[in-house]
Amino acid sequence: DTLIVPTMIQMLADHPRRGEFRLDSLQRLYYGASVISEAVLVRATRALPQTKFVQVYGMTELSPMVTILPAYYHTEEGRALGKHRSAGHATITSEVRVVGPDDRELPRGEVGEVVARGPQMMLGYWNKPEETAHALRGGWMHTGDIGRIDAAGRLWVVDRAKDMIIRGGNNVYPSEVEAVLASHPDVLEAAVVGRPDAYLGEEVIAVVVPRPGVRPTPEALQAFAAERLSRIKVPREYAVVDALPLGPSRKVLKRTLREQIAGGAL
Repeated sequence: DTLIVPTMIQMLADHPRRGEFRLDSLQRLYYGASVISEAVLVRATRALPQTKFVQVYGMTELSPMVTILPAYYHTEEGRALGKHRSAGHATITSEVRVVGPDDRELPRGEVGEVVARGPQMMLGYWNKPEETAHALRGGWMHTGDIGRIDAAGRLWVVDRAKDMIIRGGNNVYPSEVEAVLASHPDVLEAAVVGRPDAYLGEEVIAVVVPRPGVRPTPEALQAFAAERLSRIKVPREYAVVDALPLGPSRKVLKRTLREQIAGGAL
C-alpha cells in the first residue's frame, strides 16, 4: 500500500519506462491532497489494473483524513455510477459539515466551506493562538476547501477557496476547467488560475503541459474548452509550458503561476 498525491499518480501512469518495472505488488493506492482529473484517473487505473485506488480527504490538522471513498467507485463499473468524483463519506471517528460565511451548516447540496471535527483534530498551531482560534472556531477545523454534501451524505470537494476565480461576478472553480483541459488528447497536465482584470475582476488563465511530441495551439484548446464549458468558464488565455511548478508534496504551486503570469513570464 502507498499514499501519494494525484500529480504523482499522473507521473507514474505516464512514465515512459513504466513497463520496465514490476508494479503488480502494489495492491492498494491511497490518494488525496488535491482533486484528481477524470483523464488521469482513467489512465492510472488502466496502467495499474491490479491496484485498488482509494481516495481519502483531510489535512495535516485532522491527522490526516476525515472521509474515504472506497476502491469500488474507482473501477470502470463503479465510475459508471458517477460517485468517483466525490470524496466519500465521513470516517467512523469524524464529523464533516459544509457551512456558510456565518459558520452555520448549509442544507444538503449547497456549496460552502468544508469543516470537520473528531478526536484526531489538532489542539492548535504552535505559538499561534490567533491563527488557532480562527481555524478552530466553534470547535470545528475550517479547512479552506469549498464543497457540498449530497443527499446520501457524500462530500464533494469543489476546490480550494483561495483558488476560486470570480469572473464578472460568477464563481469559476479551476478544478472543473482543469478536468476538461486534461481530457484533451494532447494535454498531459493543466492548471488554471485567475489574473486580475479591470473589467471582469478576474480573468481565467490556463497553463498546460503537452504530451511528448505534440504542442496544442491556444486556438485548439480554446475550441475544445468552448465545446465543453459554459462561456464564463472558458479560459481567456493559454500558456503551453514544459512543466508546472511543484512544491515538496508535488502539488502544483498556483501562487507561483499567478506570480509568473502577473510578471509576464508566461
